[in-house]
Amino acid sequence: MTIDPAAARRATDAVPGIPRDGQGPVFREPWEAQAFSMALALHQRGVFTWPEWAATLADEIKRAQAAGDPDTGETYYRHWLATLERLVAEKGIASHDTLARYRDAWDHAADRTPHGKPIELSPDDFV
Repeated sequence: MTIDPAAARRATDAVPGIPRDGQGPVFREPWEAQAFSMALALHQRGVFTWPEWAATLADEIKRAQAAGDPDTGETYYRHWLATLERLVAEKGIASHDTLARYRDAWDHAADRTPHGKPIELSPDDFV
């Protein structure tokens, strides 16, 4: 998944706290870049505004801190993903149940996939 540099720059300007360097956002893991890209794509399609995203992200971070997350930066994209899932559900794009079903299937697929190999979902992962 490629990230449009101009869209990424607009996002980093609009959403405080995105880990970045002089070139733009930085990611520790490939899934972080994918979650970032999904949020960019949904924003570009008008699903949410950046101020709406930033407010929801701030709320997710506060929830995590209240639950004991020390918020030292390592979990930033976990909050990003929680925000993505929350807005997708609130906007009626996918239900919480559908998101949970795919999350469970993904976990199953990851468990059966040898280290270093791409994870691919199959119908058996949804059983």
